[in-house]
Amino acid sequence: MAHFILEYSANLDQDQLALAALFQKLHEAADASGLFPLSGIRSRAYCAENFRVAGGDPAWAFVHLNFRIGPGRTKAQQALVFEAIREVLLEHFNELCQVQGLAISLELTELPARLRHNHNNLRNYPSP
Repeated sequence: MAHFILEYSANLDQDQLALAALFQKLHEAADASGLFPLSGIRSRAYCAENFRVAGGDPAWAFVHLNFRIGPGRTKAQQALVFEAIREVLLEHFNELCQVQGLAISLELTELPARLRHNHNNLRNYPSP
């Protein structure tokens, strides 16, 4: 399991975010790590309509990526995949950082093993 949950400030438009491209790159990086089955990788994004960044300049924006993983990876494996995801995130928003104030944050959260259930039939359907 690898889930990417992106929160972003409402002053960023869809062209600036380019979420489809970002999600593709994140999925590719997670898959390339060899630590997660492709069928268990998910991405979603939520817009924060009410927000304040630092001193409150209304042009300042933020993106925060919570990278949630299931248990079972070593700390070294987590560090390697974290760095790969960090590079994707920073590269994706590099141009935007050149033209406006943008706070980018990333956290990796390992979920506890207890009371957890995953089920899907994605392997039964061909991928596009």
